Amino acid sequence: MIPFRFLHAADLHLDSRFAGLSHLPQDIRSYLRESTFAALGRLVGVATLQKVDFVVISGDVYDVADASLQGQLRFREALEELGRHGIQVFLIHGNHDPLDGPRLSSAPPAHVTVFGGSEPERVTARRREDGREVAVVSGISYPTSKVTENTALRFSRQPGSSLFHIALLHGNVDGDLQHETYSPCTRKDLIGRGYDYWALGHIHKRSILHEHPPIVYPGNIQGRSIKETGPKGCYTVDVSAEGGVRLDFHELDSVRWQVRELSIDGLNDEAEWTLAVENAVEDIRSETPQMMSVVRFRLTGRGDIHKVLAEKGAADDLLTELQRRETVRAVRKEYAGLVWTEGFSIETGLAVDREHLLLEDSFLGEMLRLAGHSGGNASELDELVATALRPMMENQELRRLLLSVGAEEKQEWLRGAAELGITLLSGLEESGGTPQNAAEEGKAYSAGDAGDGDGQQGREVEE
Repeated sequence: MIPFRFLHAADLHLDSRFAGLSHLPQDIRSYLRESTFAALGRLVGVATLQKVDFVVISGDVYDVADASLQGQLRFREALEELGRHGIQVFLIHGNHDPLDGPRLSSAPPAHVTVFGGSEPERVTARRREDGREVAVVSGISYPTSKVTENTALRFSRQPGSSLFHIALLHGNVDGDLQHETYSPCTRKDLIGRGYDYWALGHIHKRSILHEHPPIVYPGNIQGRSIKETGPKGCYTVDVSAEGGVRLDFHELDSVRWQVRELSIDGLNDEAEWTLAVENAVEDIRSETPQMMSVVRFRLTGRGDIHKVLAEKGAADDLLTELQRRETVRAVRKEYAGLVWTEGFSIETGLAVDREHLLLEDSFLGEMLRLAGHSGGNASELDELVATALRPMMENQELRRLLLSVGAEEKQEWLRGAAELGITLLSGLEESGGTPQNAAEEGKAYSAGDAGDGDGQQGREVEE
């Protein structure tokens, strides 16, 4: 086999409208709108610097079916730049940019293959330096925005070919209920098709589902909400003469979303808490000096500061001041190192001797011991949550949502229930314990959410 290198990206969502962020200052909102294009420019830079032989893009090039003229022209510009470096491009369209969406009718450049939506097509990829055939690339686009059949079963390896086989698929593998079940399939389905690499798109969280053959979600190239945290980018994939595969991740984002925990334990007054938050902002600024960061602070722990947060509205006041400072930076066009505090999630409580409560021969003590034990055992946690939520499971929509909840979120529910139990059963009087971005959870989430573009209310991420 001839060694070669390619780049795998997906979910570009060019010209994303960042729905739910209309309240932001215009300078910052404009920078966010430009961030997907900036990530595309970095993608082209990685492809040329890494001297890849070709690029595969696994769906959702655009954020909406009716892609803006600007988005289409910027993408064509990127394709032409890749072409000038002799880099082939193979791409499919997904649920956000299906083939039936209204777009420019001009044909793609000669070095670009856009796969159709009827059956998976096969195209030969060549090595850039000598034009030798190195891979067979197959793909299928979404003809419409809703593809609910298992299109993976249509793929088949080219008979008699010894070339490396790559499949482009935009879909939901193994029924991830946190995402729309478009083109649903299983890992077993993919492994059984005989391909050497599955280039997936649709899920925005980067993950390698299987190693031999590699079944890979690169994630999206730019985070767009508080649910899309951490580095975003693409993979370069090196295929050796023996057919071995090595993946290297490359960060492409210019805006980094994150949730940062900040405990109030040991803080004595409002001034100390304010300073702790300000120091955390500066820590983030120093960690990511070359990009803009959007952060939600999870305030945890117990202490007297809880009263200040819950009753005096200190979180609202500090949030306004932090955002004012960053707006000044934005007006000066100082986006590198800008840290926009998206909100505070207040999960604090009044001071209590938790260790003493754990030793008590009381209902509260027993409850805390049960919570602690179940929290450390995945199967017991699942059983506890399932028992508690059994009445809700009778509702089909609620059952679908509850089944999509992951282990981390269940842990949060258990922790929250334990904290509420301490509050109600220990005689402490509290009025707090709710996430805030001005006052309540709804505002905290609306500050960073993109919506799903499919009329699904309450979903935080577009797939």
